[in-house]
Amino acid sequence: MATTEERLRILQLIEDGKITAEEGAKLIAALGQASPDSPGRADAGSRRSLRVVVTDTYSGKPKVNVKIPAGIVEMALRIGVHFIPDTDSLDLDQVTEALRAGVTGKVVDVMDEEGGERVEIFID
Repeated sequence: MATTEERLRILQLIEDGKITAEEGAKLIAALGQASPDSPGRADAGSRRSLRVVVTDTYSGKPKVNVKIPAGIVEMALRIGVHFIPDTDSLDLDQVTEALRAGVTGKVVDVMDEEGGERVEIFID
């Protein structure tokens, strides 16, 4: 089940206009399904997560550091693509396949020189 903090975070994204209400509802529903305590979801794959870190290259400070349960990664990537700097070198399908294949560690490291951001994606 989604925690109160996770639900509030999704509601804040809706309020800020970063995602639609429909996308928010899907995320909340997916969080409920991704719970490791749910029957049939206790395998190691359900406890895996994707961590996205966006760092300001000028200050070196993180702008975003979010951990996403593996069960909602595909939906989260479709929504998150709106916040990732434009780049031809980022293949989100490759990230999904790495997660399915059991890969761990850093799978994406993209530098947006113009925007002053570095995007790193890790599978934990």
